[in-house]
Amino acid sequence: MDTRIAVHPILGETTKGREISFTFDGKEMTGYEGEPIAAALKAAGVMIHRYTKKEHKPRGIFCAIGRCTDCVMVVDGVPNVRTCITPLKEGMDVRTQYGVSAEPFDKQ
Repeated sequence: MDTRIAVHPILGETTKGREISFTFDGKEMTGYEGEPIAAALKAAGVMIHRYTKKEHKPRGIFCAIGRCTDCVMVVDGVPNVRTCITPLKEGMDVRTQYGVSAEPFDKQ
C-alpha cells in the first residue's frame, strides 16, 4: 500500500520529481526531489519527527501546512526545520529532533 501524500488539501498536488537519496537518523532512504521531507518520511513509515523538551513526548505531522511545530526536525545540522513545507533535496541529512535544539536530551 502506497502511503505517499499525492494531493494536499492546502498545498495542492505534489509533482513527482526524480528519485533521490537522503539519510534519516543515519539510515539511507529515498524520496522524490521537491516533495516535502515529511511526505518522504511518511511514505517510508516514519511517523515521529521530534520529541518534546519537557515531557519527551513524540510528535509528527499535524497541520502539514507549516503553522505548527510538530514536524520540526534537524535538517543538515539546522534544528527546527518545518519538514511539512521544506522540499527534499539530494543528500539531505534529516534527524529526529529532541527538544528545541540539534542536541540530544542528555546534552540540553
